[in-house]
Amino acid sequence: MFFGDLFKPFRKSSEDEPKKEETSHWVKCKKCNSLMYYKEVENLLQVCPKCKYHMRIGARERIKYLADEGSFVEKDADLVPIDPLKFSDKMPYRKRVADNFKKTGTKSSVISGECTINGIGVQLVVFDFKFMGGSLGSVEGEKIVRAVNRAIEKHQGLIIVSASGGARMQESTFSLLQMSKTSAALKRLSNEGLPFISVLTDPTMGGVSASFAMLGDVILAEPGALIGFAGQRVIKQTIGTDLPEGFQTSEFLLEHGFLDMIVKRSRMKETLSDLLQYFDATHGMVDRRKQPGRRQDDYVVEEGA
Repeated sequence: MFFGDLFKPFRKSSEDEPKKEETSHWVKCKKCNSLMYYKEVENLLQVCPKCKYHMRIGARERIKYLADEGSFVEKDADLVPIDPLKFSDKMPYRKRVADNFKKTGTKSSVISGECTINGIGVQLVVFDFKFMGGSLGSVEGEKIVRAVNRAIEKHQGLIIVSASGGARMQESTFSLLQMSKTSAALKRLSNEGLPFISVLTDPTMGGVSASFAMLGDVILAEPGALIGFAGQRVIKQTIGTDLPEGFQTSEFLLEHGFLDMIVKRSRMKETLSDLLQYFDATHGMVDRRKQPGRRQDDYVVEEGA
């Protein structure tokens, strides 16, 4: 027996105790690498105070920033993805969904419902990138269509906040069908004269950007958001040439006419309520040919959160 063995009964085994992750009070910006106190970042709605980088946030957090306090009522929360193809890659699809539910507390990558924004009733759909990369599957498409149906029934506007890597490969064609399904539903919304405002955040890619995300009557984006269809490496290999600086950023897309405006997170709620008032979402879309528009400068805030 070794001398150290005498003390073994009195030691607490590290294997017997669950490892506790210490809460960090510091946040590191992914863009400028600055280290900031988390309370300062929270007060700026998860925007870096030094370089103004808009950090990725979850769907619940974004709803808190957009909806009037206590006004959001979630709909269709019981919809759960099924596994029609019995798909398995590194793990079965059902287990992957279950793991993401434990991680995020939601059963799909979309949270949908109705709320008021500065007192104006609206249907709100928000993607959560933390759930399987915000991928678009059958449940997500169904939630969007149901939100459109509620908007028509209640004569309200619709806002979709996208944060997605694209169509969900585990559902194959079932996922791709959601592109046409959601687009057809939005056509019905347009026929009713009701507005659809699309908000693009970092990232908005693949089948989401190729369908409903780019069909808004007004398309907004957060600063610095990655927006596109295929990844830059794939595009570069396909065309065989270097891509322009800032390619697929919201600023690049605004310059080339794909966006209507870039809105900082601190002004997003105010901008959305202004647009809803402009469209008169509770009584039908205002004829834009008869109403003067507002300038881009009214929505893009000067430097500062």
